[in-house]
Formats: sequence, C-alpha cells, structure tokens
Amino acid sequence: MSTEPIKVAEIFGENVFNDTVMQERLPKKIYKNLKKTIEEGKELDLETADVIAHEMKEWAIEKGATHYTHWFLPLTGVTAEKHDSFISAPQPSGKVLMSFSGKELIKGEPDASSFPSGGLRATFEARGYTMWDCTSPAFVRQDAAGAILCIPTAFCSYTGEALDQKTPLLRSMEAINGQALRLLKLFGNTTSRKVTPSVGAEQEYFLVDADKFLQRKDLIYTGRTLFGAMPPKGQEMDDHYFGTIRQRIASFMKDVNEELWKVGVTAKTQHNEVAPAQHELAPIYAEANIAVDHNQIIMQTLKRVACQHGMKCLLHEKPFKGVNGSGKHNNWSLTTDDGINMLDPGKTPHENIQFLLVLTCILKAVNRHADLLRESAADPGNDHRLGANEAPPAIISVFLGEQLEDVIEQLISTGEATHSLKGGHLETNVRTLPEFTKDATDRNRTSPFAFTGNKFEFRMVGSRDSVAEANIVLNTIVAEAFAEACEVLEKAEDFQKAVHDLIKEYAIENQRIIFNGDGYSQAWVEEAKRRGLPNIRSMVEAIPALVSDKAVGLFEKFGVFTKAELESRAEISYENYSKAINIEARTMIDMARKQFLPAIIKYTKTLADTVNAVKQAGADANVQEETLSEITVLLKDARAALMELEKVTAEVSEMPDGQEKAQQYYHVVHPAMDALRDPVDQLEMIVDKEAWPMPSYGDLIFEV
Repeated sequence: MSTEPIKVAEIFGENVFNDTVMQERLPKKIYKNLKKTIEEGKELDLETADVIAHEMKEWAIEKGATHYTHWFLPLTGVTAEKHDSFISAPQPSGKVLMSFSGKELIKGEPDASSFPSGGLRATFEARGYTMWDCTSPAFVRQDAAGAILCIPTAFCSYTGEALDQKTPLLRSMEAINGQALRLLKLFGNTTSRKVTPSVGAEQEYFLVDADKFLQRKDLIYTGRTLFGAMPPKGQEMDDHYFGTIRQRIASFMKDVNEELWKVGVTAKTQHNEVAPAQHELAPIYAEANIAVDHNQIIMQTLKRVACQHGMKCLLHEKPFKGVNGSGKHNNWSLTTDDGINMLDPGKTPHENIQFLLVLTCILKAVNRHADLLRESAADPGNDHRLGANEAPPAIISVFLGEQLEDVIEQLISTGEATHSLKGGHLETNVRTLPEFTKDATDRNRTSPFAFTGNKFEFRMVGSRDSVAEANIVLNTIVAEAFAEACEVLEKAEDFQKAVHDLIKEYAIENQRIIFNGDGYSQAWVEEAKRRGLPNIRSMVEAIPALVSDKAVGLFEKFGVFTKAELESRAEISYENYSKAINIEARTMIDMARKQFLPAIIKYTKTLADTVNAVKQAGADANVQEETLSEITVLLKDARAALMELEKVTAEVSEMPDGQEKAQQYYHVVHPAMDALRDPVDQLEMIVDKEAWPMPSYGDLIFEV
C-alpha cells in the first residue's frame, strides 16, 4: 500500500475531458460552438464534431487509452458499453493509424435487440442508436482492461423511442428549465437564462469478505441473503454508526476516493452506517444529468475497488434480514445559471414571496403525484425496506420543519404570514464550547420527502437503483405545477394580489401532504388513511401509476415520455419483478435441496449415532434425543415448505409475463419463500456450526 500523500487538487478531474481541457485543446471557434450546444442546446455540426473528436482522441491516447466506448444507461439498471479501438484499417506499409471521427463521437450503433424495450421493439429489430450527451463530460476509466475513453450517451430505438434513463431525464430537465424561467420572469428576473435541477445522491453499501461471499449462492445470484439467522449482536448498540473506520475499510475508501476524484466525481463524505459492515459515500451536488452519471460511476467503482481489496460490495437494498438495509438519499434543488437557489427561503421566509410560491407549487406537485413519486423508488429489494422502521414509510408525505410549517399555518389561517420562527442559540451549559445559532428546524429521518434548509431530500430511492427515475418524476411534476401557476399569474391584473391568493390556495388545498411527526408510527398510518394519502406497500402495487391517465397526460404534455414509452416501462417493471423473485425462489430451492437439507440430514445421523452411543454406555441421552427430535420436526417443516415453494414457483413461472404474473410472485411465491426460510433459520441456531454449509451472518458482517 502506497504511503504517498494524495494531492487531491492535482489529481481531481485529471481523467476528465472537462471545460479546462477543452479550452486548452480546442480552437476558440470550436470551443465556442461546443459551449453553445451545452448551454443553449445549439445543434452541433459534423465539422465541429470532427475537430472535437480528434482532440478528445489525442487527449485520451496521452492518458493511455486504446479504446473508446459509448457509455449509456439502458433499462437494465446498470450501465452498458461496447469497446472499439482507435485503430483504422492497415496502411500499405502494414502500419495502422489511430483515428476517431466526429461521426463516431456523436453516434454509435450497439445492437438493441437484447436490451429491455417492453414491446417497443421486436427481438428481430436489432438497431439502436447511442447519441453523445455533451452536457456530461467524457472521461478515461483506468482498470484491468487498460484505459478506456468513456463517452456518456443517450440510447434510443431505430424509431426514436427512449430505451434508457438519460433521454427522459434530459427531457425533464428541459421541461423544468422552461417553466422555472417562466415563473422567475413573473417576479422580474431578467438575468437568469437557465434553471437546472441540482442533485446530490448519497450512496449506502455493505462490504463483506470475498471468500465468504463466494460460499453463499444467494449472495452470488441475488445480491442478498435468502437464509440467515441473526447473530447474538446486531446493530442495537449503535457502536458501528459513525464509529472509527477499520483499517481494511479505510484502505478501500482511500482507493475509492482517489479513483473517483480522477474522473471528476466530488466524493466528499464517508462514514460507517447503522448496520455492521454498512457504509456511506456522498458527493457534492452536481447538475442532475451529471449527478446521475456520477452515481453510476460511484457504484461501479465501489464494486471494482472492493474486489481489489479481497471484498465484495453489496448494493442490494436488503442484503441481511434483521439489520438496516441500504438506500440513497436524493437531494434535489433548483439553481439558476447566475447562482440563485430557488429553494433558499432566506432569513425571513414569510417575506420571500417567490420562495413561498415555489414551495407551495412543490407541495401541490407531490400531493397530486405521490403515487408516481413512490413508483420512482419501486424495486423488489426496496419492498423489504420501505415502511419497515428503518427507511421512510411507503406513504409519501412532506416534512417542512417547524419554521415553514408555521408559515404555512399562518397562510392557511389568516391568509398572511407575518413572521418566521428563529433558531435561537444552542445551550450546552459548557463554557468552553462555542456558542452558535442553531437552525430554525430539526430534521426528520422518517420522512420520505423532507425540506432540509435549501433543498428537498427524497429518501426512498433504493441503493442499487439509478436516481434518474426519481429526478425525472420530480422535474416533471414540479414543471407542471409551475406551468399551472404561471397560467394564472400571467393573466392577473394585480400580480401581487394574485400571487398571494395563489400561495394561500395551494397551501390550503395541499396541506394534507404535510406531516412533521413520526412516520414510523401506526398512528401516522391511520392518519394518512384518514387524509386520503396512498399507502403503496410494494413494487407491484406501485407500477400502475406509470400508465394512469394522469401520468400519461403529464408526461406527454411536457414531452418527457410518450404513452408507448410509459407502457413499455410498466411492462419492463412487471417483468423485472417477476424475474427477480423467480431467481430468488429458484436459488432458495437450489440451496435447500443441495446444501441445507443434506447437511442437516448428515448432522441428524451423527446426532443419532451419539444418542445410541450414550444409551449403550448406560448414560442419560434425554438432551440428545430432545435435540434430535427438535431438529427432525424443523427438518420436516423445511422439506414441506420446500416442496410447496417448488410447486408454486413452477406454476407461476409458466404464466405469461405481465401484471398478473408479478402479482402472483408477490402474493403467492414470496410468502412461500418466507415459509421455507423460517425453519431453516431456526435450524441454524441448533445445528453445530461446523456442520452448517455456509458462513453465518456473524461471519459476514462482523468479520470484514
């Protein structure tokens, strides 16, 4: 391990074709044209692209790159890439030239036939296109394959439908930019030219020893443990949370940071999370499109570097039953190109009319489209987290904090907000500690959508999921609310009166979505039901929101999705759920048949031999017989549950793909999996550890 200090300022972004590199290497006219494309959406001509491609290639080769790839985000949940070398056809001399054209930069043609399309494309219709997204900078990734020039791209079908996450994200960013500028103009802002959603995605993950990982088929095939009894100690002592980072993990984090900094990812915060073997990494905010790409880079880097350190990184939302699972907090705000944060309330929020309109528009958006926001975080693994007293409830609500809730209550009760609560001073009663003004509002970790000072934190996204979908929904639903507010205010004769009336109207109509209390309590579940808020407990229940008339109208109005694209995504989601649960069920069957039952039967034979030997010696064998009897009963239960799981899995797997099949996996197969797990986990607590066929929870989460 190198002891050389990392000079962060020197290495940061060294492998990124960023603005500094472009200014240095591109002719002024070419650089100017590219900046207009990035900032204004101006079309990039092929002549300009040729020059950029040449300079990008030369820069990448200097970094050791031999290949380039169009790096994109298909609907598989992971990134995709096809590598092409820079070499051209051999010359008469037998030598090759290194070339890269503008056409190769701006367009690629991967085979699209095997990517999920949800019926948009037939299997034999193979053509798909990747298109350079110049708003997200290219970078050189250095790994075992050497150095690869990665060019972020969008991916669509031959007929133009979005087959990826980036295309609708970029569309949603255009939608909110247009409507936010329209709103700002009403308040006299003539200087801001662009409004961009800013996103900071915190990433939680687990680390386990690679050798132990490879002994668990469930981890290999599904990313989570399908069997496993809790060790005597879990997370109840809270001693892992923010604790001293162990040296093996610290070495891993050091290398992760260095790799991320080189490709321009602003890795900022690292710490131990709540569960043993759980950790978190958080970057600084970036434009939504770049933040989505960076989060994918973070997940890839965590996995790659973990392998280099003899570990495996688990990104599943619930790798271990009984301890906290993993998610990512999507911190979202709106920022203008001249530095205005539209979600900054200022020191006196009650006087900040523009902020209050933005705030109440967001309340309206979340209240109207809570089902869509919930669907954006729907994932088979997230079903184990949401509503489980370790993550936000499955019920969408908005936490505003005492200060803003008080302002809203003033607006609702009197129509006018006259004051804002202040934070006051923090009293510690220790003279040597500095005195400071505390924030006016505490935080609420049980809220799925919480205002945290100058941003909203959407806490529901699963740890292995792209944050693209959540931000697509946020951008679009808020764009709709802004548009409706502008339609009213643009017609108003008295703007000041109209905006005050509209803020009050929105506050009154959408107050049901505001909740500052304990989201984990049963009282809130009952109160939410009384308020009429949806409680969507599973991915299967969440998917229909995508294709409701309300959703289709919303997304088509702002050009984010067509009806066909939404229907395809719903179909893909049902298929993904069914496939995920089917793999888990078949893995459980395989493990039970080939590992657990044989190991337990072998152990019972050993125990029976012991019973006989004790009896032959004339000693009391009651304890041994009782233990053998207990194991035999559980073994019988396990075998019966196994046979039932085999039966229902076979039946459901034969059903045609779609909503009904996914529902059967949720309502029938999933409970059968739980029924098999229960007796096996009980047996783990009785059977000799030496006879147990795989590492236990204690081995996995405490011996990293």
